[in-house]
Amino acid sequence: MCWSNKNLKNRVDCHRNGTGADFTKKYNATILIYFEVFDDLSDAFIMEKQLKNWHKDWKWNIAKLSNPELKDLYLNL
Repeated sequence: MCWSNKNLKNRVDCHRNGTGADFTKKYNATILIYFEVFDDLSDAFIMEKQLKNWHKDWKWNIAKLSNPELKDLYLNL
């Protein structure tokens, strides 16, 4: 079950093979350009929920700050 996967690499694998979230399937979003590391899973979940409410420009800006070339970070996991 990919939607509950706590491992980032496995979660991205699910998106890449088409078994991820509906948004991913609809927009073919399969490149990882941003992620954060959390010690506490509940903190990660809270941040993910907050990001979903951010404007698209805000999301792009935070990704570009840490990954200016928007390279696929999956290869570094």
